[in-house]
Amino acid sequence: MLLDLGLPDLSGLEVLRSVRKWSELPNIVVSARHDEPGKINALDEGADDYITKPFSVGELLARVRAVLRRASGIRKEKSRFSPPPTSVWCLIFKVPL
Repeated sequence: MLLDLGLPDLSGLEVLRSVRKWSELPNIVVSARHDEPGKINALDEGADDYITKPFSVGELLARVRAVLRRASGIRKEKSRFSPPPTSVWCLIFKVPL
């Protein structure tokens, strides 16, 4: 999700907080604000990345690829399943658990 903080009717940070309550959807905040406290606040509220206007299409695409790579790795980590062992070997005997 690309989220512009400068929405006309509500705060982009409110949208970000709301989305984060029910989703881990990867997101990049887009803003004309260059102040460090604003960037830190957006990242602390759940933004995965922050890009300031003006920006090039190349930089935006690189940031989208990076966020998607990280999100893909997180999903892989969460989807790993290792069933508990059902038996163990003791010397030459297989012992069921």
